[in-house]
Amino acid sequence: MPTESFTLTPRPDLGILVARWAENAPYPQLQRDFSALLATAQEHNVWRWLLDVRRRDQLAPELGHWTTHLFFPEAAQLASGLLRIAVHCSPARLLVYESSPDQQEYIEYGIASERPYQLRLFIEEGPAITWLLA
Repeated sequence: MPTESFTLTPRPDLGILVARWAENAPYPQLQRDFSALLATAQEHNVWRWLLDVRRRDQLAPELGHWTTHLFFPEAAQLASGLLRIAVHCSPARLLVYESSPDQQEYIEYGIASERPYQLRLFIEEGPAITWLLA
């Protein structure tokens, strides 16, 4: 369920679901957040997701593996169309992604064209929304 540090905003008019994290959270809480994201996506039939993680500067390696290898593929199977995920991250977070071999592996795996979902990283929200709507 959404909390003070996690919000979900369905935009069925655009076919977008926006998830924002205001701060870091432990891995089990993030898993609960993602479960709420999926439930809301199903409720509103929105399969273009903007994940705003700019304020989460701590990266749990197990979350990267869980989302790209398990959660996103399972969500893609439930989607009524192609699941598209735009991750809105800060420049500092992007540097962490680029400097961590584990995170690089998860990103490369997640953005590969053979995935049953499409995933892209953005440092600006406008281009992320444009990509989601394309």
